[in-house]
Amino acid sequence: MDLVKSHLMYAVREEVEVLKEQIKELIEKNSQLEQENNLLKTLASPEQLAQFQAQLQTGSPPATTQPQGTTQPPAQPASQGAGPTA
Repeated sequence: MDLVKSHLMYAVREEVEVLKEQIKELIEKNSQLEQENNLLKTLASPEQLAQFQAQLQTGSPPATTQPQGTTQPPAQPASQGAGPTA
């Protein structure tokens, strides 16, 4: 019985160490994300912040719709430029 208890305590200690390491990594990642968030807030225009707040209130995804919209307009002038030269 003492062997089982000893083995169980060893396993628990190992798991505690793994969890402590995961907590440390998550704290570091959280800190990095907070710094990035603060930087983005300072660089964003008031219009962008207002648009982001509106998207948060409606529940729509803020990041996925904007980059797609920015990639589509450059494709249109390229196709228009190809049309007159052909």
